[in-house]
Amino acid sequence: MTMVSRRGLIAGGLTLGAMSAVDAHAGTITRTGYRLIARTRSLEVNGRAAKVFRLADEAGHPGLILAPGERFQVELANQTADHTIIHWHGQIPPWTQDGFPWPQTPPLAPATTRTYDYVPIPGTYWMHSHQGLQEQSLMTAPLIVRDATELREDRQEIVLMLHDFSFTGPDELLAGLTGQTPSAIHTMARASENAAAPSSARMPSENTKGMMGMMAMMHGMQGMGGMMSGQMGNMSKNNGMGSMGSTTMDLNDIDYDAFLANDRTLRDPEIVQVERSGRVRLRIINGASSSQFWIDLGALAGHVVAVDGHPVHPVAGRRFPLAIAQRLDILVDLPGTGAFPILARLEGTRRRTGIVLATPGAPVERLDEIGLDKMQPINNSLETRLTARAPLSPRKPDLVHRIVLSGGMKPYSWSLNGETWPHITPLMLQKGQRVEVEMANHSMMAHPMHLHGHAFQVIAVNGRPIQGAMRDTVLVTPMMGSVRIAFDANNPGRWPLHCHNLYHMTTGMMTEVRYDSIKV
Repeated sequence: MTMVSRRGLIAGGLTLGAMSAVDAHAGTITRTGYRLIARTRSLEVNGRAAKVFRLADEAGHPGLILAPGERFQVELANQTADHTIIHWHGQIPPWTQDGFPWPQTPPLAPATTRTYDYVPIPGTYWMHSHQGLQEQSLMTAPLIVRDATELREDRQEIVLMLHDFSFTGPDELLAGLTGQTPSAIHTMARASENAAAPSSARMPSENTKGMMGMMAMMHGMQGMGGMMSGQMGNMSKNNGMGSMGSTTMDLNDIDYDAFLANDRTLRDPEIVQVERSGRVRLRIINGASSSQFWIDLGALAGHVVAVDGHPVHPVAGRRFPLAIAQRLDILVDLPGTGAFPILARLEGTRRRTGIVLATPGAPVERLDEIGLDKMQPINNSLETRLTARAPLSPRKPDLVHRIVLSGGMKPYSWSLNGETWPHITPLMLQKGQRVEVEMANHSMMAHPMHLHGHAFQVIAVNGRPIQGAMRDTVLVTPMMGSVRIAFDANNPGRWPLHCHNLYHMTTGMMTEVRYDSIKV
């Protein structure tokens, strides 16, 4: 937990020392460079120990907090027994520093290091492994890049990072979904993650695009047919699975053992001390691998002022949807003294996790991990209310790509335009183009779609034009939901575009956005 008080003090588990190296108001930088270490650790979850990963500095503080104006100068050391590679989610570095295992940027071997150096963009971001299924085992951490405007707000900052957790290993979890053996899943995850997309690509013709779309639709209908005609059955929680069949939309591929807020559950939540009538900025990161939440402020009212690190005009509320990999910055003014739970409530269930904000001396009541009411699936109700503070300049698109999202739970396979990674046709573009991407979801599950290396603006939801937020991850709702995004092609490279549900991505739901100047 990171807390920055009105007097510029820092305390808590997510502190990395960045603010202690600067004058909080002048923004003077007195240090250069950080060392991040990927290692393993033991984590106790509801009284039971588990071995997981950790991304932390040499003092053991997870992630990074950069001061205004600091460069991203980082040495990453791999002290695990496995290869790994870390993606700086939402940042816009040169493509060879993005942290994706292309052949040109292979994973980091054990006992080796790699350096990164680029100018970061400010806001709430995070980092996670892009190797195999390591993300599920908590190879993740916050990445906060502060700016002078936020410092002038004089607010206490609280970082809240969410995870889904299972004592069952991720290979076994995916094996239960696909019907394969864990060893086969282990091999598949590494082979698909490290495979090169085709070395040559062409711009699909309109007829080819139409055929690809038809194939994708057929693929999606086959998946829906499988879901409607039968069920995979109710698997025991010991296998980490829940019910797989549905006649409507599907939710929650995996029945997790716990949901974590800053590595703790509601049986023993983190109690964050806040000032009486305090002013707070919540930086909430959904670092879950396969779970989406409603953020519930309870008795508090808040204003969303940034999403995925990018400022938006304030949107008031007490409950906000948060898809996998998305972030919310929420400003809250406390009403006085008391204890104030900040809850993340799993969509489609009564399960929940969270932290508690408490003023000095306030009694904190015990919270149950199971709430009273069942939450609805998350949706784009917030998305349609958001407007960017720094939108793209008005411009007609030079290029439009259309992508059909399809697949299903039985068989467990997910695709883009009827293709599964790494057997894909790259989406080609040229530097300087205004690019629009229309994503239509022909499956029965929502898909949080993430584009590497760019910030895009959401310009339509379900066919309705909006002047929406700048983002890096957007939810495409199921059963013919659609989202259109726009971005300027100003960062040449090879860039993944994929569903951020880890198990959807691993079983094929990923493609490549490639600049034509990049020779592979």
